[in-house]
Amino acid sequence: MTEQDFILKSYNTNKESGSVKWASPSNIALVKYWGKKKHQIPENPSISFTLSDCKTITEITYTKKEAKGFSFDIYFEGEKNEAFKPKIQTFFERIETYMPFLKDYHFKIETSNTFPHSSGIASSASGMSAIALCLMSIENELSDIQNDSEESKDFFNQKSSFLARLGSGSACRSIEGELVVWGKNESIDDSSDLYGVKFEGDVHSNFKKYQDTILLVDKGEKQVSSTVGHQLMYGHPFAKERFEQAHVNLAKLKAILASGDLNEFIKIVESEALTLHAMMMTSMPYFILMKPNTLEIINKIWAFREKTDSKVCFTLDAGANVHVLYPESEKENVLEFIKDELVSYCQNGHYICDQIGQGANQIQF
Repeated sequence: MTEQDFILKSYNTNKESGSVKWASPSNIALVKYWGKKKHQIPENPSISFTLSDCKTITEITYTKKEAKGFSFDIYFEGEKNEAFKPKIQTFFERIETYMPFLKDYHFKIETSNTFPHSSGIASSASGMSAIALCLMSIENELSDIQNDSEESKDFFNQKSSFLARLGSGSACRSIEGELVVWGKNESIDDSSDLYGVKFEGDVHSNFKKYQDTILLVDKGEKQVSSTVGHQLMYGHPFAKERFEQAHVNLAKLKAILASGDLNEFIKIVESEALTLHAMMMTSMPYFILMKPNTLEIINKIWAFREKTDSKVCFTLDAGANVHVLYPESEKENVLEFIKDELVSYCQNGHYICDQIGQGANQIQF
């Protein structure tokens, strides 16, 4: 697929109005993407677990209008939200070539999260993917396309992911599940820089229903936005080596997922998390997003693993919160460990229990 394949060439402008609704999850990268080229193209490939319960639910109602130009209102948790408008305006400008009907309709965008907005969990992946999916459903309605065949479903998912990427890079990994790859890599068939693809390699039973408990260490806004952080990879002294490392780690992880080797899984995942933060600490300007309690939790996890031979591990996003990953078979023991030893390091004792999910789903009225 190329960008040209996603350009909508004809649609029915006589449709007066309609409404669509989607729920789309967040995701957590195992091999991290950090650094991007023009048009939201990643500097290196990534692979992520799609989550199940941490998701954004978005309904878009569209109404035909006469005046040309973008027209939309955004409601978050039932209240009109002007702060989100610049991001959506930029998104619409980026995708207009692929969805020319955007200027023919007024859009009422109503969105909410199943997790607290102030929780410190990045909602851009779930939020932008939910909007992209709604817009794709509208495209289908205006084009009278029946999304029944496997070919049309594949195209729907690919274009949804393509559009989501133009809103937020990691959003392209939230369309499907359980594992999604984004970025061209020789070891992954059909991988692309333009959109995420469902990981079709062998996955050992050890990784089925994998658990993710998110420890909310800091629920405030990040000191540095991800956009700024990605830009700091330009001219970074270790960028080239990091991008090459990600390709190598993705190939290794593909083999690990097939073999079920949890010890090797832990090595890759934790190393990737720490590498991400190492790149932030060695950029110019440099910054530290981990907090003292982040490090306390990491050390507690290492000590628990050494003591019990547990296969629990951690990963991090570009922030202070800790994703605690572990097999479903260890759920009872690890949750007890979290409650006994880790919750005290969370802001207000807050944490969220989640697991691998199957991707986004349309909500029928």
